[in-house]
Amino acid sequence: MKAEDLTCFIPVGGVAKRLRPLTYDISKPCVRFMNRALIEFPMLTLARQGVRNFILGEQGYTNYTDLFDRFDDGAGFSAKYAIKPGIHIMHQPNVDDMGSADSYRINVEYYDIKGPVIVVQGDNIFDMNLEDFIRWHEKKSALMTIALFRAKNLEEYGVVDIDSEMRIKKFVEKPAPEKATSNLINAGIYLLSPELREIVKGDEIKKILEERRRLDFGYDLIPYFVDRGFPVYGYEISIWYDVGNPKEYLRAMVEILRGSIVVGILRDVVQLDRNVWIQDYGNESNRIRDDMLRKYRDGKIIIEGAALIGKHTRIGERTVIRDSCIDNYCIIGENVRIERSAIMDGVKIGDNAYIVDSIIGRKSVIESSKNNSTYIGEYSVIGNAVRIREGCKLIGTRVNPYLTIPPGTKYTNKYIEDYKDVAQLAE
Repeated sequence: MKAEDLTCFIPVGGVAKRLRPLTYDISKPCVRFMNRALIEFPMLTLARQGVRNFILGEQGYTNYTDLFDRFDDGAGFSAKYAIKPGIHIMHQPNVDDMGSADSYRINVEYYDIKGPVIVVQGDNIFDMNLEDFIRWHEKKSALMTIALFRAKNLEEYGVVDIDSEMRIKKFVEKPAPEKATSNLINAGIYLLSPELREIVKGDEIKKILEERRRLDFGYDLIPYFVDRGFPVYGYEISIWYDVGNPKEYLRAMVEILRGSIVVGILRDVVQLDRNVWIQDYGNESNRIRDDMLRKYRDGKIIIEGAALIGKHTRIGERTVIRDSCIDNYCIIGENVRIERSAIMDGVKIGDNAYIVDSIIGRKSVIESSKNNSTYIGEYSVIGNAVRIREGCKLIGTRVNPYLTIPPGTKYTNKYIEDYKDVAQLAE
């Protein structure tokens, strides 16, 4: 078995509540991360190692339309990252599924996939040697091989017990901390032998679907295989990020910026300094880029630690950026401080604003001035197209898209969901 023999299946379902409000109006795999769609990271990791066929198992209108409109059949992705021969992307037909494993079942039947399948998640970033993963799977004659990662926070993941041969003896999805029997978690990467397709068509799996109204890899299918003695093995990987909540999103961003993983996705960038990049403009006008480069080299803007700066982004003098991503088409004022934060594309930030450990959604406006500065911090998440007026202080606060927050608002650990909440803030 070679990488080109694999079909990659990526299940995309649910509403991604942990990452709200970023996922309020967009599919989670299309959320911006390091200045591009999150799903591009796992796709590129596999495509550069030879995988050419992908199925996106989208449940629901938003997931389907966001991913289809962005990727279509994969030609644009292949051109963007110079993948030759190009990848081919298929999308789930208009059939409702009852979980990630059910989506797999539907799609392998619809597209008549007879070969092995690799399953990855659209919100995970990882590094692995795919050739070695395949060799291990074949050596063990496994029905299913699961990539495992050693983690500290166990309650959000499936936890496994393994024997000396890495065979999985027990699998518990999202156990209470006191019931976790190891620190090895399911990384959501599965290599599935072709025989599995026939098993999920069987009567026992149909019975699970009928009784539970669900067929999920973690909750249902993996425990079923392990309990019945099927050959399910683990394969440990050392680099893996789940960016499904704001804190982990920002942690992954900072660690990747600092070089924890060689991210080949940063191919369209110019390296200014160690761990400092600006996105390349290609044949476009370089006036804005050259102005920013001059300010950086003259010390008029300060970049501490690591940073990725998008194209056509303007940054005012005396602004400090530390361990952060500033996306394309942003306008950053003077004397702004941005630390360990993600500023998505098209954002405008006024003078003297201070943003730390936070995410600012696309096309949002953060008003601020020398005499009335705005502070956003402690894992605040501002949705798309939000306007934050001058003098606000938002700590651990989330704001749904399209809202305007009144001047001088001060809030801690609040989720501002609609204009009713905004009206209460203004009182």
